[in-house]
Amino acid sequence: MRLQGVLFFPVTPYGPDGDVAEQVLGRHVDAGVTAGAGGVFTACGTGEFNALSPDDHTAAVRASVTATAGRVPVFAGAGGTLPQARAQAEAAAAHGADGLLIMPPYLVSAPPDGLVRYVREITGAGGLPAIIYQRNNARFSPAAVAELARLPEVIGFKDGLGDLDLLQRIILTVRESAGPDFTFFNGLPTAELTVPAYRGLGVNLYSSAAFAFAPEVALAFYRAITSGDEDLTRRLLTGFYKPLVELRDQVPGYAVSLVKAGVRLRGLDVGGVRPPLVDPSPEHVAELEKIIATGLDIAGP
Repeated sequence: MRLQGVLFFPVTPYGPDGDVAEQVLGRHVDAGVTAGAGGVFTACGTGEFNALSPDDHTAAVRASVTATAGRVPVFAGAGGTLPQARAQAEAAAAHGADGLLIMPPYLVSAPPDGLVRYVREITGAGGLPAIIYQRNNARFSPAAVAELARLPEVIGFKDGLGDLDLLQRIILTVRESAGPDFTFFNGLPTAELTVPAYRGLGVNLYSSAAFAFAPEVALAFYRAITSGDEDLTRRLLTGFYKPLVELRDQVPGYAVSLVKAGVRLRGLDVGGVRPPLVDPSPEHVAELEKIIATGLDIAGP
């Protein structure tokens, strides 16, 4: 179950009745895996984890596992309140997920030993391999990550914080005790913009929100960065990712709602986002359409 390549975080489509549209999600996931995704992370941040009911979460996992059909690993989000996270872990295991992405706990901040207990209880519920997600109020110490890395269920660490000094110390501490097989990856929003910096720490994996609506661009960037094509890497960063990030930063929540708008622009009706997120304005959708067109042009055939 070793992850490699571009990691795909699908959106969660809603139908006219407001429920999760499982068939649409299946098409979305199948298209991403067929395009070349190295793993599917369903019902996570880009999939509006914060807005899903228990039934929604189960529907997303079920549709993603079915559509993937064993071609790549499927990880499901689990987090929030501890009872909710434990229930999600159990449901993900029951419906065929290969692993969990442990999202931050609900609202509160906690010391590292509390976060260790949180992760232990979630992994104990589902028995699935798990990746820790460091972000916002879930800030782990190097010693805490090293302790969790010794658990057989904990296989990786996703950094969404962007503190490279802390991450370097975590990597060095974990490598001393857990060895080279423990997986690290860059989980910042629009991660491609910081991929060169993370690769300098030896962190080559990253999550790609852009892959959900522009897989051609995301894969062109992946090929460029891994082959050492500095010219194409620079042109994609300058012409596609930089303006995408600048648009994303104009409105809170656009890291998710712009992705969903991009999927709609590419021809799949996935509906809008649930509150408290808002859908992009018509002006911003038009700007996104131009950014996608530029990215596709730079990526080439």
